[in-house]
Amino acid sequence: MIKVKDVVKKFGNTAALDKLSCEIQSGCVYGLVGSNGAGKSTLLRLLCGVYRLESGDIAIDGEHVYDNPAVKGRLAFVPDELYFLPNASMDRMAELYAASYDRFSRERYETLAKAFGLSRTAHINTFSKGMKRQAAVILALSTRPDYIFLDETFDGLDPAMRNLVRRVIYSDISERGATAVVASHSLRELEDTCDQLALLHKGGIVFESDIAELKTAMFKVQIAFSQDFGREMFDGVDVLNYSKKGSVASAIVRGGREEVRAVLSCRSPILLDILPLTLEEVFLYEMEALGYAFNDIPI
Repeated sequence: MIKVKDVVKKFGNTAALDKLSCEIQSGCVYGLVGSNGAGKSTLLRLLCGVYRLESGDIAIDGEHVYDNPAVKGRLAFVPDELYFLPNASMDRMAELYAASYDRFSRERYETLAKAFGLSRTAHINTFSKGMKRQAAVILALSTRPDYIFLDETFDGLDPAMRNLVRRVIYSDISERGATAVVASHSLRELEDTCDQLALLHKGGIVFESDIAELKTAMFKVQIAFSQDFGREMFDGVDVLNYSKKGSVASAIVRGGREEVRAVLSCRSPILLDILPLTLEEVFLYEMEALGYAFNDIPI
């Protein structure tokens, strides 16, 4: 289990993370999403012990990570900006990983390399962007980590490879009880991959929720009445966004669907539809509620 409490991390006078707290249960896929510069990559580097925090506390299974080789030996990190030794092949990188990680599995490495169809002897600098990312995932998972941290892991992968990466991660979680923390701008990938999701903004977590609960706690309402009406028809309902075109109004609403339906039905609408939102729509409306929106900028 990962516990993060009141963590502060600054770069110069700029706070990348400001009093951030969260708990990540073992055996789950935990997604991080947020605005640019929200602190997702910084949080991953703190969790891995790459950065030293200014204040607060981070513990993985009750132990601190920074300057703790025993804990770091149970972690694997695939950063957004990948690095490989100059002119190295995957086999050469595997030798480096085997020397660094006591739990490195040569059998796992060879099995994954074959599954992904990558050459183990070709120079990695000849690989495409997506192939390099596949190589990084293969090497990381071959260490048999208890915790794997992935920063924009699906970037540059085609749909078939995205599915394969997801399956491999799921395999580690289901078979070994591993935990994955995934930061991504691809809401679609997180929707298909994660059990829980945290929304970061300006160095803090705005909310965290189970994916299923998050998608059911917010929805779109389309409504019309026989008489002219305005936003007052939604009094008593938590409305995040409201618009009206012609005689039909649309609102993004947060709350229980049946409770909202009951409130609005009592006002005798001639049309009442309650529609689900995608995770991307949920993110956009939550960020808009925080003032992070660009709809009014002329282009």
